[in-house]
Amino acid sequence: MQLSPGDPAPWFKAATPSNPEYHFDTAAGRYVLLGFLPTEVDARAAALKALVAHQAMFDDVKLSAFVVARDPQTMASARDVRGLRWFLDGDGAISRLYGALGDDGAEAFSWLVLDPTLRVLATAPIEAVEGLFRGLAALPPPAAHAGVPMATPVLVAPRIFEPELCRTLIDLHTTQEARFTGVMRDQGEVTVAVMDALKVRRDVLVEDEGLQAAIRERLERRLFPLIERTFAFQVTRIERYLVSCYDAAEGGVFHPHRDNVTFQTAHRRFACSLNLNDDFEGGDLRFPEFGPQAYRPPIGGAVVFACGLLHEAMRVSAGRRYAFLPFFSDEAGAAVRAAYDARVAGRAATGP
Repeated sequence: MQLSPGDPAPWFKAATPSNPEYHFDTAAGRYVLLGFLPTEVDARAAALKALVAHQAMFDDVKLSAFVVARDPQTMASARDVRGLRWFLDGDGAISRLYGALGDDGAEAFSWLVLDPTLRVLATAPIEAVEGLFRGLAALPPPAAHAGVPMATPVLVAPRIFEPELCRTLIDLHTTQEARFTGVMRDQGEVTVAVMDALKVRRDVLVEDEGLQAAIRERLERRLFPLIERTFAFQVTRIERYLVSCYDAAEGGVFHPHRDNVTFQTAHRRFACSLNLNDDFEGGDLRFPEFGPQAYRPPIGGAVVFACGLLHEAMRVSAGRRYAFLPFFSDEAGAAVRAAYDARVAGRAATGP
C-alpha cells in the first residue's frame, strides 16, 4: 500500500510497552506522527536521535508520535511516555499493513504525518528528519487543520422527552440498584464486557414494558423523523432502554471511544445521548476528530450521531448527569447482530 495525502490511515490494534492492546483509532483528534523504524542499525539510530531531540513537541494535545519497531533491541528497551508511544511489531503485521514491509522482506520505512481524522497529511523518507520536524512545528492548531471551520456531523434535537418523563427516568435510576458497567472488547472471535477505566458510569435498564412503550412512542414521533431527514436513515430497531448516571463524586467520564468497533456492536448505526437534567457541570459530549466544540442538549433533548465517530462524555465536575442512552439500527443492522449471535451460539454448542 502506497499512502498519499488524503488517504485514510489503516486502523489496527497492537501492543505498546504500557498497553497490551492499544486501539490506534482512538488517537484521532490531534496530529499524529507515525514512524516505521528501519532494522538497519545506523538508519534506526538516526531516526531515534531525531525523536529524542524533538520529544518536547509530542504533547498529546497538538501532536502525538507513534513509532513502529520490529527489531528486538528497540522493542526490549522502549518505554511509553506522554506523547511518544511504541508499537511492538515483532511479527511485522503493522509494517505490512502500511506497506513498510513486503512479503519478500523488503523494507520501505518512512514517516507519515496524519491529520486529526487520521488521514494522511504528508509523508517523508525515514532519513528526512530536518524538513519533517520543521513542518511539524509549523502546523496550525488541530481544529484548524482543514483551513476552514470544521462542522461535527451531529443532530441536536430538543423537546424529545417532556420534563415529567425525564423525572420518572431519574427516579427509576435513584431507586434501583445502579451498577458500574464495563466496555466491550473482542477476545478472539467473541466480544466480552470488561471493566475499564475508560468509562466510569452507573447504569439501570428500563424493564417496565409500559414505560418502554412510552419512550418508544416519543422517539418514533419526535426523533426518528428528524434522523431520517438529517441522515437519510430510517430507524427500525432500538437497542437497550438504558438510564445512566455520570457522578462527579465518582469521577464520572467516558473517554474517547467508538460504539461499533467490536463484533457484537458492529450492527449499531446511530447513538443517542438524551439529557434528563441540567443541574451539573462538565459532562458534555465532544467529538475530537472535528475540534474542541462541546455539545450539551437541553433537558429532554438529544444529540444523535453515527456510532463510528470518535466521541467522549467529558468528566462531570459537579453534580450528577442523568441521561437516556439508546442505540438505533435498521433491519440490515439486525441481520449483522443475528449473524454474530448465531456464530457465538455455534461455537458454544461445538466447544472450543
